[in-house]
Amino acid sequence: MPTLRQITSDLSTALQAIYPPAEADSMAGLLLEHVLGLSPLQRRMNANEPVSEQVLEHLPQLQARLLTHEPLQYVLGTAHFAGLELEVTPATLIPRPETEELVAMILREQQGRSGLRILDIGTGSGCIPIALGLGLSGSCLTAVDISTEALAVARRNAVTYAVPIHFQQVDILTAEPHLPAPLDVLVSNPPYVLEEERLQMRPNVLQFEPATALFVPNHDPLLFYRRIAALGQQWLREGGALYFEINEQYAVATADMLRQLGYTQVEVHADIFGKDRMARATR
Repeated sequence: MPTLRQITSDLSTALQAIYPPAEADSMAGLLLEHVLGLSPLQRRMNANEPVSEQVLEHLPQLQARLLTHEPLQYVLGTAHFAGLELEVTPATLIPRPETEELVAMILREQQGRSGLRILDIGTGSGCIPIALGLGLSGSCLTAVDISTEALAVARRNAVTYAVPIHFQQVDILTAEPHLPAPLDVLVSNPPYVLEEERLQMRPNVLQFEPATALFVPNHDPLLFYRRIAALGQQWLREGGALYFEINEQYAVATADMLRQLGYTQVEVHADIFGKDRMARATR
């Protein structure tokens, strides 16, 4: 019976047909940790242990899915975000590290305040409001998305972490959510990838993640930002904060748009790779 080390090595070698070696190694390790219920340390400590036939029966199917470029998170059904393990499906974007940085910035700025009224637009898996709800106790959270399927996933994630969130299905370009009172925080990671950028995207994103959560028309890259920022002028209390995850190509244009709409304290923040990926402003 093959050992865990051998199985991990064989899986990594197979995945290197479409992924770089380091990424293939990481994916193989994560897949086996998930299937076997092991931590990274336990996987290494048990590297020379045999793998049961029951586990081996499932691996070819999982490997085949990965070799179609299906993202590992969809194969596993979970993604890690800000210390959480969240359910994800092809109806939801896979949470990204830059979104974790956006949440961390909000938590730093809003820490110590209670009873905050927070709205997340385009919630997907619910990662943003769940993380904010856990970090800012006593907040009143509302989250909207255009997709009923995504909202179902977000609701399940919120139940898992016992974070009360008022979810609503809303197409933010044509409708408005019902809000309890003026907002303290408005946050969004809206679609911002230009249609023309499709050819530059990896198959695991382009073929599997929801297009409605990714793309905007080439002629109007700030379509969602402009709409949300304009609504923010109605919804945010004076002194309330607006936070965006942004397309680095349009960081200056996004900041200029916010100033033109009357926001103050407009700032663009770089992520850990030095790319301008976050913007914040005050009403």
